[in-house]
Amino acid sequence: MNQSLGSRVPVDGGGFDVDRKALWVIRELGLPAIVRACVSCRSTRHRPTGKIRVNASGKLLDVWLLIGCALCGRTSKIPVHERIHVQALESERLLMFENNDPAMVRQLTMDGAPAGRASYRLDWSGTWELETDMPFHRPDPERPVPLEVVVRFELPAPVRVERLLMTGFGLSRSAVRGMAASGRLRLPMAVDAKAREDFTFHVVTTPPPSPAAPAVTSASARARRG
Repeated sequence: MNQSLGSRVPVDGGGFDVDRKALWVIRELGLPAIVRACVSCRSTRHRPTGKIRVNASGKLLDVWLLIGCALCGRTSKIPVHERIHVQALESERLLMFENNDPAMVRQLTMDGAPAGRASYRLDWSGTWELETDMPFHRPDPERPVPLEVVVRFELPAPVRVERLLMTGFGLSRSAVRGMAASGRLRLPMAVDAKAREDFTFHVVTTPPPSPAAPAVTSASARARRG
């Protein structure tokens, strides 16, 4: 990752003069696809079935999220808890498992932690869209307006900041990178990073000044004139 792209500032943006404020929301369109090989066909894409299976062996529980192949429909399991003591689970969480609670299914589907354990990955393509609360605003280099933008995530989709800015401002990649390089775009992370949590950034009218050249001493100046 190129850490030099983008000027980093505190998330609260203290000290900036702001003429306009805006809210950008990453709206949820759907759950990510679960990418793993199907044992019955060549497909690698699965979707949650909306079911959670709980098996008990004495006081030990096994909990799985059930997923279905998008091509052949074969059902398979993703382990959530294995051989866990019943007293180690909060009663409310266990009840949500047993009732196939939709909020729990959603949470388990989007949780990337089990992916490493069960050797699958999440595909977030088509799961989000950007919604802004302001009229379309493209930064005008001729008449710059100080702007503060708060970005909120409805789902933890990993969104590349560069793509977010291109979509929100309707600018090209080179224009976004140019703003970041000039210091007019103040971000709490690099412009080519991926974000999945709320953050705030600023567009400023005047980029920070370049480091001043060393002052020429009068003696040096006289020497050059001589």
